[in-house]
Amino acid sequence: MRSLLTFVMITFAFGAMAHDAPTGWRYDPYCCNGDGMSGDCQMIPSRTVKVVEGGFLITLEPGDHRLITRNHIFMMPQRKTMRSPDGAFHLCLFPNEDTPRCFYAPDMDF
Repeated sequence: MRSLLTFVMITFAFGAMAHDAPTGWRYDPYCCNGDGMSGDCQMIPSRTVKVVEGGFLITLEPGDHRLITRNHIFMMPQRKTMRSPDGAFHLCLFPNEDTPRCFYAPDMDF
């Protein structure tokens, strides 16, 4: 029983680290699958994000996010946007490149 508990604790600890953004804060576990090299959450260039009424318009091309293989336009409502503590934009795509799961934006003055 003790070895099972140890295994669960180690697995949980490594799983939690898989959700770290490059600047050290943690993506929400619901949002991120994988790690910094293969995960579906990643910082995206600020030039790809435009503030529009009610939210954000995200225009991505291959190279803007590791999972993007063709051009995409996503509309992310303000009410579904999460706070990015590092001042950058981050996008989590899951289960594929066509589905934005979580979007993080820095605090903005409107």
